[in-house]
Amino acid sequence: MIEVDYEVVKPILSIEEALAATEESDRIHTWNRRANIQKAVSFEFGDIERGFQNADEVFEDTFFYQGNTHLPMEEYCAIASYGPGDKLTLWSSTQTPHYVHRALSKVLGMPMSRIRVIATPVGGGFGGKSDPFSHEISVAKLSMITGRPVKINLTREEAFYVHRGRHPVKMWIQTGVKKDGTLQAMRFRSFLDGGGYSSYGLASVHYTGALQTVTYKLPAYKFEGVRVFTNKPACGPKRGHGIPQPRFAVEIHMDKIAEKLGIDPIDLRLKQLVEPNSLTVNGLRVSTSGLRECIEKVAERAEWKKKFRKLPYGRGIGFAASAYITGAGLPIYWNEMPHSGVQIKLDRGGGITVFCGSTDIGQGSDSILVYAVAEEFGVDPADIRVITADTDLTPVDLGSYSSRVTIMTGNATLQACGKLKVMLLDAAGEALEIPVDDLEMAEGQVRSRSFPKRSMTFAHCVEKAEAKFGTLGATGSYRPPKHPANYKGSGVGPTPAYTFTTAIVALQCDSETGEIKIEKVWIAHDCGRAFNPLLVEGQTEGSVYMGLGEALMEEQIFRKSGLHKFPSILEYKSPTTLETPEIETILIETNDPEGPYGAKEAGQGPLLPVVPAVNNALYDAIGVRIDEIPITPDKVIRALEGRYKKVSVPSFDFPPPIKWQPGEGVQVSQKA
Repeated sequence: MIEVDYEVVKPILSIEEALAATEESDRIHTWNRRANIQKAVSFEFGDIERGFQNADEVFEDTFFYQGNTHLPMEEYCAIASYGPGDKLTLWSSTQTPHYVHRALSKVLGMPMSRIRVIATPVGGGFGGKSDPFSHEISVAKLSMITGRPVKINLTREEAFYVHRGRHPVKMWIQTGVKKDGTLQAMRFRSFLDGGGYSSYGLASVHYTGALQTVTYKLPAYKFEGVRVFTNKPACGPKRGHGIPQPRFAVEIHMDKIAEKLGIDPIDLRLKQLVEPNSLTVNGLRVSTSGLRECIEKVAERAEWKKKFRKLPYGRGIGFAASAYITGAGLPIYWNEMPHSGVQIKLDRGGGITVFCGSTDIGQGSDSILVYAVAEEFGVDPADIRVITADTDLTPVDLGSYSSRVTIMTGNATLQACGKLKVMLLDAAGEALEIPVDDLEMAEGQVRSRSFPKRSMTFAHCVEKAEAKFGTLGATGSYRPPKHPANYKGSGVGPTPAYTFTTAIVALQCDSETGEIKIEKVWIAHDCGRAFNPLLVEGQTEGSVYMGLGEALMEEQIFRKSGLHKFPSILEYKSPTTLETPEIETILIETNDPEGPYGAKEAGQGPLLPVVPAVNNALYDAIGVRIDEIPITPDKVIRALEGRYKKVSVPSFDFPPPIKWQPGEGVQVSQKA
């Protein structure tokens, strides 16, 4: 019953087209103040001019990182039911039930107290289910209208258009170095194709510049970034969120510098690593760092010195390193409340129930809660039940993104356990007539350290404590430490702790067909302390698999009409088990003081060095550089024939930089 007249206009499908569209009629969003530019930022740290004056050599490069999508096995799905008492319940495949809860309240005009969001087990997320989506709001509204449950399940093609995946990014990098390879200054520009809407794009712009300083010492650094709107699906957070693209550029750039100076690329990096417990030039606080050990371990396992530049033509080996955050320093919306909360209830039979709003998207975060509680109370994990991701039952947790769950829910859990242990040990000490200082919890018992036979079961201890204190329950919460720097824009990049990863890739390339086969990947990851080593290895290997897909085959590309060229799993190429090589994983444990039992992240960081390591290995194999991804056979052939065109980046008038000198307005960091 609705008739629609469409006016077909020419779509804007590239960064260059978006920057060139300056007329009012060319704007994708009429409210946008500056044509199709969503955000343009500029920062300068240290004395950038002096840094380049001190340099003996200046190197310049351009790179392009193609956009790609998450490809979860489960598409996006939501069910809503509006029932008696003006109560709404939404079940959704989401990584962020709290943000969905908040968005539903704002859009529907309902109090949050009348809305319940339950995050169901997610069949793959990788960042793609971090946004509140229109189908979640639509099912809620339709259920309110009909009074019946409503379900929307997106098709695979619709999932490609919902997207929120990796931004296509063009990058320009200029670095000044001494003859011995010591970095003096760096300028970095990024141009992001954001698609039609924002998603987490405002943060993505900053992330493409923030972490260049965390791996190698930079006395001076200037970053300029811009995100544009185009007539394509909106880009957002995909595993690594804005950091794989610049890391790709920096690590290839470092290899080029090393070759020009006649230095081994690993030696070039080892001589200038950021030290633990230090402050970077842009005010990021690095606590522990296992980067040196990561580099040395992969080099040893892969026999780098024996193989680099010594393998026969067509076979090569390449190295790259990276750093990543362990939870974001700030929430998505500004507030002073905790980022994660945990409630623990003890019952008289010795059972323990843990309530937390975090979402397990396959990374095993539910088990992290179990491990922490079992360790603190000395009980069998089988006696612990975990209830997560239900806004009616669990305290707020901001969601599964930015590799934040282990450190934030883990610390909140330890805080809650600590409150209960005070009561439990007090009751046990009184019953056993043993000083509290001499008590320990282990093997399902509360017992004397000095006389282990003087003990009681954990369940008996709970009964004694409940008789003395009443019903037993406690809460814990976590908020990250304040970040050191206070300049505008400093909120993106700070984290309780940084992880570090290195990778070496061995491959062979057929120079006649351009086909690349990955032979083996060695990867070392500084995960702090591994709660469950097998789980950490699984996450690391999953990152390698995803990184190889981005490096060699995955790309979101569109026809001239703006329609997606390959909106199906059949046509959008990603690796299978047949393309997955042998992966040797090395866990480096640094025991970070900010993390629970010293733990840091393992969900996203290991992806970052894989992609540039493939590129560097290809150069070692056949002697040509392809400064973009994916590296497809046709690009290899064109490069070998001298027909590969260098990546071009647009010119743009960036705003005046925000300048900040190291130590300026630095705040003392304190644990929450």
